[in-house]
Amino acid sequence: MKDRILAVDIFRGMTIVLMILVNTPGTWSSVYAPFLHAPWHGYTPTDLVFPFFLFIVGTSIAFAYRNKAVNAGTYKKIVIRSLKLIGLGLFLGAFTIYFPFVKDFSDIRFPGVLQRIGVVFFFAAVLFLNFNWKALIGISVFLLIGYWLLMGYIPVNGMESTFERAPNNLANYLDVQVFGTHSYKDDYDPEGLLSTVPAIVSSLLGIFTGLILMSKQPKKATILMGIGGSMLIVGHLWDLIFPINKALWTSSFVLVTAGWANLGLALIYYLTDVRGMSFGSIFRYAGANAIILYFLSSFIGKVLGQIKVNDGISMHGWLFQTIYVHDQVSMQLSSLLYALTVVAFYLILAYILYKKKIFIKV
Repeated sequence: MKDRILAVDIFRGMTIVLMILVNTPGTWSSVYAPFLHAPWHGYTPTDLVFPFFLFIVGTSIAFAYRNKAVNAGTYKKIVIRSLKLIGLGLFLGAFTIYFPFVKDFSDIRFPGVLQRIGVVFFFAAVLFLNFNWKALIGISVFLLIGYWLLMGYIPVNGMESTFERAPNNLANYLDVQVFGTHSYKDDYDPEGLLSTVPAIVSSLLGIFTGLILMSKQPKKATILMGIGGSMLIVGHLWDLIFPINKALWTSSFVLVTAGWANLGLALIYYLTDVRGMSFGSIFRYAGANAIILYFLSSFIGKVLGQIKVNDGISMHGWLFQTIYVHDQVSMQLSSLLYALTVVAFYLILAYILYKKKIFIKV
């Protein structure tokens, strides 16, 4: 068996490219609908991107830790990597270009994408080291059903619980109580505390896929497609009583996104690792430095948004208005072209890093 599965590297790279694409439009006021998150319940292609990354984190854990000794050294590496990811996320939330280069403490957002990746990686890796796949399935089922019961049946402040964006939504309520002003919004955080629990399952489901890819099973692509289709069906059925919702990371959302991830990975695996077709190398380059590319795109985007040029407009806004906005082109298309230019920049950077054999591990 090959040490690496090409499809995993390509899928990781495609996911990080999509993360950058949807996070850097020319203007948030003009974005094509598929590149926006669903307002609350439901999902768009954009809502698939972050769970895809957590899913592939799990798949990578299966490859990286399958022969690791369960000892203090392994746990130390897991803890250090988790803390690095959390630290980078907190840095992004706190940094400002103006002295003293840190926001007022009350304005710093504590949760975030990198923070969630760090926490999910820690728990998924530790669980993988200590339990076999059957136990992990049991843990996953327990967490998904438990989260549904908590969200649907635990009264909040004496009121019946709800899945809507409201004070009596348990996940939202806990975010307000725990994080206060340190949240993305006043009333909730999409990477909040309670919703991180089912997010761990997104990674555990990726672990199962990794185990299948490493196994001697024939027709692995067919197996993954069957699993992916089954998850989609169960997830959409569950949506009838526990709505698909990214902000809450509902159990139905976990299954639906993992279903699409399995289908997508199965297709790429069939084309590359089974049929031997050569494509997607640029995504493999991006996948080799996925976290650092995401961090740089977020950091540079933040800096460009804070640097002020003519009439107080940001450098980001000035670049967009000067280069991409034209009477003959719709604002939505201009906004997308800006995002595609940003993506192209980071793909070139990924190519250079890969060819120079520079791999920045976090």
